[in-house]
Amino acid sequence: MIATCKCPEVNQLIAELPTRERDDLLNHCELIELTSGEVLSARQVSYSHAWFPLTAFISVKAAVSEHPAMEVGMIGHEGMLGVTLLLAVDQAPHQAMITGPGKALRISREELQELLQGCPELLLGLQHYCFQLMEQMTQTAICTHFHRVEERLARWLLMTHDRSQGDDLYLTHQLLANLLGVRRSAVTLASGILKKNGLIGYSRGRIRILDRQGLEEAACECYGTLPP
Repeated sequence: MIATCKCPEVNQLIAELPTRERDDLLNHCELIELTSGEVLSARQVSYSHAWFPLTAFISVKAAVSEHPAMEVGMIGHEGMLGVTLLLAVDQAPHQAMITGPGKALRISREELQELLQGCPELLLGLQHYCFQLMEQMTQTAICTHFHRVEERLARWLLMTHDRSQGDDLYLTHQLLANLLGVRRSAVTLASGILKKNGLIGYSRGRIRILDRQGLEEAACECYGTLPP
C-alpha cells in the first residue's frame, strides 16, 4: 500500500536534517505500510530502494548452509536500510526482513544517489549511521559467542522494545530461535526464566514487556554498548 508522503518526521535521520534537505528528501519518498515477514532485500541482489523505517523495524540476517538465517543487525526509526549504497555498492550484503510491521519511507536507489550530491548533511548523517550499524553488527557477533541465551534474549527484546510502538511484541519461539541462532528449546527455556522473574508475559505468540528495568538488569552488557 503506497500513499503520498505527508507523515511527520519520525525517522531520526530525517528529523535531524536541515529544513531544505529534509523537504527535498521527503518530496522524493513514498510512505509504505510493511507487513511482518516481508523481505525488502536479498543478499547479492541490487537494492531497488532505500528504506527509512518510521514505526516498522527490520532484521538484517545472514545465513550459512543448512541453518536458518540469523539476525546480525536491527534497523528501526533510528536508521536506514541500504546504507551500503554510500560505498558505491548497489548489491545488498544481507537479507533484510520486516520483524515489526508498520510504516516506512522509501526512496529509489537512483533518486537517493542523486540527492546525496546536493545534500551534505544527509550524506554526513548516513555516513555516521553506517559506522553505528557496523558497530552493532560487530557487537552482535561477540554477544552471540560469549553470552547466555537468556541474556541475549533480554537484550534483543530491549532493542525491539526501543523500536516498537508499545509493550506488546508478536513473535513465535521459532522465529526468536532463528533470529538468535539457537534451538527453539533454548528460547523456550530462556523466555521461561524471564517470565518466571516477572520481566515478560508470554501467551500464544504475544510477548509483553512487564518490567523494563528488570529486563535491562537481566540483559548482557551489550545492550548498553550497542548503538541505538
